[in-house]
Amino acid sequence: MVQTAETTVAVATGPTVSMKSEPQYITGRRAFFKYRELGVAGASDGKFHAQITSTTQGMSEPTGWHYHVCDGQFVFMLSGWVDLVFENGDKVRVGEGDSIYIPGGLRHNETATSKTFELLEVTVPADMGTTSCEPPVGMAE
Repeated sequence: MVQTAETTVAVATGPTVSMKSEPQYITGRRAFFKYRELGVAGASDGKFHAQITSTTQGMSEPTGWHYHVCDGQFVFMLSGWVDLVFENGDKVRVGEGDSIYIPGGLRHNETATSKTFELLEVTVPADMGTTSCEPPVGMAE
């Protein structure tokens, strides 16, 4: 069994399938996004997590500076775009068909999104924390 903040799940011994026709949604980091759980955390005994994040209203304001407590976070944009700024000053727009890997602990801020988007997110390990932090010196909230 694997215990997460949301549920206790039996660890799978075979393939785990998540059907688009039968989505399982979970509560995520942002109330204005939808998070579709893909069942990977339980199947991998917590080694990694995969979910589809989507929205139909876009982001109304930046998320604020934060970092993730994990080994890493991989994002592949299925549709739409997300703008990010990183602690070294890099500003990146990740659009449809693009991907980004964010190492754990790297401070960043999601500053804007397209009105609608859908992305695949994979994190290692499955139990990823999010910690708010002050913006880097000389950078805006």
